[in-house]
Amino acid sequence: MQLETASSTASEIIDRHPLSRFQAGIVGLCALVVVLDGFDTQCIGFLAPPISKTLNVPLKAFGPVFGFGLVGLMISSMTMGPVADRWGRKWPLVFSTFTFAIFALLTSRVTSFDQLIVFRFLTGLGLGGALPNAFALAAEYVPKRMIALSATTVSAGMPVGALLAGLISSVMLPKWGWQSIFYVGGILPLLVALILIAKLPESVRFLNERAADPRKIAAIMARISPELAVAPDQLLASHNDRRKDVPVKDLFTEGRAMGTLLLWFPYAMNLLLLYFIISWLPSLLRQNSMPVSAGVAAISVFSLGGIIGSIGQGPLMKSVGSYSTMLGEFLFCTFCIGLLAFNASSFRVMIGLVFFLGCCVQGAQAGLNALVVGFYSTPMRSTGMGWASAIGRIGSIVGPVLGGVLLSMAFSTRQIFLSAAGPALCAAVAVFFSYWLRGNAAIYAKLAGRKAQ
Repeated sequence: MQLETASSTASEIIDRHPLSRFQAGIVGLCALVVVLDGFDTQCIGFLAPPISKTLNVPLKAFGPVFGFGLVGLMISSMTMGPVADRWGRKWPLVFSTFTFAIFALLTSRVTSFDQLIVFRFLTGLGLGGALPNAFALAAEYVPKRMIALSATTVSAGMPVGALLAGLISSVMLPKWGWQSIFYVGGILPLLVALILIAKLPESVRFLNERAADPRKIAAIMARISPELAVAPDQLLASHNDRRKDVPVKDLFTEGRAMGTLLLWFPYAMNLLLLYFIISWLPSLLRQNSMPVSAGVAAISVFSLGGIIGSIGQGPLMKSVGSYSTMLGEFLFCTFCIGLLAFNASSFRVMIGLVFFLGCCVQGAQAGLNALVVGFYSTPMRSTGMGWASAIGRIGSIVGPVLGGVLLSMAFSTRQIFLSAAGPALCAAVAVFFSYWLRGNAAIYAKLAGRKAQ
């Protein structure tokens, strides 16, 4: 075994070397948690119609079911991010995964609409704590030059989970009913939580920042790869002078205020659009006289496009620049939604447009996640990711609730789709104007290593 001879921090050692199999495995475990989030988020959209029949509640009343789950997610994102920046990433991630597993299982036993709302809220508490820590932990085990790739890879877990929800629902729903889907959505995260306990280490960058026991850090470095092994007495602490409590106000100090706001607004607009689509698209197509199978196919294709868009987002941002990529995606989203409003009755055209929407909407979300984890340093990364996610959840709450409101107001399918184009256009405008705010437009080019243009 060849030891690093020069005194270095763990971060410096990781940044100097290529990605190892162990590091890739950590990114994969974090992505697996996000897959489970995507599964849970999407399955409620598929299951709303059969649940409404079982509970004898009209489908248009399901806005609070979608909304309260996201309220729980928002609250947990705000609180668990700072907790993780104080105490570490691993155990908040494990606890959150256990939480949404348990309440997903309990959702399968609901007998009233009120119970459904409560359990969706509590499930959201678990999901909200898991997401920011999954992104932070994955980013902190890869070299800095690969942070964007790490974030977009983990982001791809969301559409993968949604696609699995569609495939599993299409098989299990007709045979065993909607309850069986929640059994799957609860048992899988329980198993994953146990794997996280056994296999997932604490963030080595976090430990180094907090000047933890050098022997513990050195042991993790040796697990990463033999050539990264370092003698404990040669391992330097990062000597970060930031207080351990990392208050949220730090997101707005040292020149970060405008950057934080420029990330939050497009984040909220894009999640509004994303959750509107995955919550209401099947129901809107059904309202437009299409069969239930069309809604399942549309969401599956949307998820497939999301996988492709998320995986390709990192290389695309590096190639043409983050600013150009994000602006182009939001403008193309606006265009596709406008076309969908006038072509929702044609199955082939609808499927094609939904695929491109999946690529752009979920690709843009992956890009925003990459920008967030790259913008904030290790001491505040979970807080930054948690609060970006939490503020974004305002959009994700408004999206499903807005669909219910528009349906209750007897809006046509065309009018509802045209309304959905607004958030995409607003996000594009925000990215465009960020270019003129010198010193902050660099957010959209930082990970690409080039100026916004």
